[in-house]
Amino acid sequence: MNKIKTKSPASTEMMRTEYDFSQAVTGKHHKAYRQGHQVTIRKNDGTTVVQNFKLEEGAVVLDQDVRKYFTNAEAVNNALRALIAIIPSKPGRARS
Repeated sequence: MNKIKTKSPASTEMMRTEYDFSQAVTGKHHKAYRQGHQVTIRKNDGTTVVQNFKLEEGAVVLDQDVRKYFTNAEAVNNALRALIAIIPSKPGRARS
């Protein structure tokens, strides 16, 4: 699948001085996201739509420091398989 290339306006290259991100908190909603969350959408015609989101069964959310090293599911699965291979099946015995 080809990505659609879009032109970015030159104004996005430099952040405006009135934007202050020095007090920003990263990941402040992660607990609620993991438990499931609700999004309320207010439409121009005055109606409101509420959508509920919950992580799919088996979904795993990586912490930010881990995402630096594992950028996709394949990388995570490969690392976990490598760990599984070295875990002893019984205490004191190596896994075959």
